[in-house]
Amino acid sequence: MVGVMTAIALLQSAGAAALVMQVLPIVAIGAIFYFLVVAPANKQRRKTQEMLSGLKKGDRVITTGGIYGTIQGVESDVVFLKVAENVKVRLARSAITGVVTGDAAE
Repeated sequence: MVGVMTAIALLQSAGAAALVMQVLPIVAIGAIFYFLVVAPANKQRRKTQEMLSGLKKGDRVITTGGIYGTIQGVESDVVFLKVAENVKVRLARSAITGVVTGDAAE
C-alpha cells in the first residue's frame, strides 16, 4: 500500500514538474516582451507627455510635419505657432514632436 502511495506521489510531482516546464517558457517570453517592448514604450510616452505639458510661449519647436516655429500661445489642446513673419499656425498640441535647442534653432 505504501509503495502505491509513493508511486502516486511521484507521478503527481512529475506531472507538476512537467506543467512548470511547459509554463516556464511562456512566462519567460512574456517577461522578455515586457522589458524589450512595453517598458521602453511607457518610458517614451511619459517623456513625450512631460515635454508637451511643459510647452510655454517662446519655445522653439518642431512639428510632426517637420515645420520649425516659435510658440506664440498655448491653450489646453492647441498651440499657436509662429513659422514666419506675420504667419501664425494653430496646431494640436500633440503635433509637436520636440523642443529645439542650440544650433538647430537657427
